[in-house]
Amino acid sequence: MSDETKVLEGACAGPADEPQPATIEELREQVVRLNRHMQRLSEIGLALSAEQDRNRLLEMIVELARSLTNADAGTLYIVDPTGMKLEFVVLQNDTMGVRLGGTSGNPVTLPPVHLYREEGEPNHANVSSHVALTREYVNIDDVYCAEGFDFSGTRRYDASTGYRSQSMLVMPMVNHEHEIIGVLQLLNAKDRDTGAVTGFSQERLEAVRSLASQAAVALTNTQLINGLKELLYSFMQSIAAAIDAKSPYTRGHIDRVVDLTMRIAETINAQEDGPYAAVSFSPNEMEELKLAAWMHDVGKITTPVHVVDKSTKLEAIVDRIEFIRTRFRLIGKALQAELLEKLLELAGNGASRTEMFALTEEMEKRRQELEGDLEFVVSCNKPGEFMSDERIARVKEIAARSYDDGGEKKPWLSEDEVMNLCIRKGSLTDAERKIIEDHTVVTIDMLGRLPFPKRLSRIPEFAGSHHEKLDGTGYPNHLGAEDLSLQARILAVADVFEALTAKDRPYKEPMKLSQAMKILGFMCKDKHVDPDVFGLFLSSGVYKDYAEAHLNVEQIDEVPLPAPPAPAPEK
Repeated sequence: MSDETKVLEGACAGPADEPQPATIEELREQVVRLNRHMQRLSEIGLALSAEQDRNRLLEMIVELARSLTNADAGTLYIVDPTGMKLEFVVLQNDTMGVRLGGTSGNPVTLPPVHLYREEGEPNHANVSSHVALTREYVNIDDVYCAEGFDFSGTRRYDASTGYRSQSMLVMPMVNHEHEIIGVLQLLNAKDRDTGAVTGFSQERLEAVRSLASQAAVALTNTQLINGLKELLYSFMQSIAAAIDAKSPYTRGHIDRVVDLTMRIAETINAQEDGPYAAVSFSPNEMEELKLAAWMHDVGKITTPVHVVDKSTKLEAIVDRIEFIRTRFRLIGKALQAELLEKLLELAGNGASRTEMFALTEEMEKRRQELEGDLEFVVSCNKPGEFMSDERIARVKEIAARSYDDGGEKKPWLSEDEVMNLCIRKGSLTDAERKIIEDHTVVTIDMLGRLPFPKRLSRIPEFAGSHHEKLDGTGYPNHLGAEDLSLQARILAVADVFEALTAKDRPYKEPMKLSQAMKILGFMCKDKHVDPDVFGLFLSSGVYKDYAEAHLNVEQIDEVPLPAPPAPAPEK
């Protein structure tokens, strides 16, 4: 017996028959059988290496092992991340009609097998933990007659179900780093002709041993692939979280865009007629789109916080409207000083009470005008106020005035303050808007440096095109309709709708649903967003489901649906 093998036959085993010399015909049959066996193992290896779904792979390992040995039942254990327990992941039993774990939809609820006792001693009493600890396979002809292991649990199971556990083969699964990753346990090998339970022959044992080796490689590869995928997702989500964390006002934007993007994509997949009847995103394409949505604003990691968070026109590190308030108070104090000085001069010259009252009224009028000018400037600082030509002219007229500051003449408003206050719409200057727009350039550059696998290779394209428009007036590359993928169009609608309806923006009140949909409708007419994507977004009710999940109750109002097209006139 080799040092990697432990065979237990027990007291129930009968006397071994004397081996008889094989005939020529038997040798030929054995050669044919071995050829079939090798071909089968080759097919199994290819099947295992091709399977990427972990649950299906786990299930396949047990099914193939049972097929090779004609075993009635099989169990697969996987070593848990701590390396201290064996967890049941698949359990199959033909006689009992049991299918647990894998793709069965029935979870395995059995407790794990501990590799070590509470006092830290290795658990060699349980056959599966013993195999995991020693990496030796165990082949038992009859568990009721075997010694050295605790089969009380097996007997209890048999007693409660009426099953009769007999022959057992337990095989370790070791990966390329010589680490134990799992244990495969087979029960009750059956004679292929009679159906009677027999022991696991040497031929069957070697077949399972080969399978376990191939399965360990396939499972390790799957775990590595899933691990890399999880790492990629975690990395992207952490970057997205960092971007959201830069601004308390846009926190959650990326999460919501991802949610809405996938809602729209899933709705497109469900279409059986209309413009998207022939469109069906594969699981890989859905994953690619989801990751692009996660990464669509990754370039904002380089955008200055004071630009991202600019809630008023004069805001930088602080809102500079406070500087203007202070300046206007200083101008007001100067007016008071001017009044007192003139009153003293009039009094010294013997001026009448009427003259002094007239001066006081004039100075009060100038004070009220000053307060009115300040109130107007404060109103211009709010991005919700559209700046008409008249309002811009008044800002410039106020700025043209000057006041005395320690003998130096200074304008009421600086050139930079005038430029910001005269922003016609929103809170950003052209230069600041360019900084914001450049986040898409950075996004494309950052994602373009990542070695995405082929199935995810279009992530930079989708993520970097969410601000492009069908008419070519978007940014950063001014792509037109013919150059924009459906995925980029979906992401664009999701991004715009989230921005319109977001309830956490400091520069605007939460927009009602009907108003947001109306704006998107205008954007369709202007060829800024895709009308087919928006049409499905509207007609399918995706916007309602999203609104109920993310918007305030008071934002959700009735959205008028477009009238159906008139029927064609009869000929």
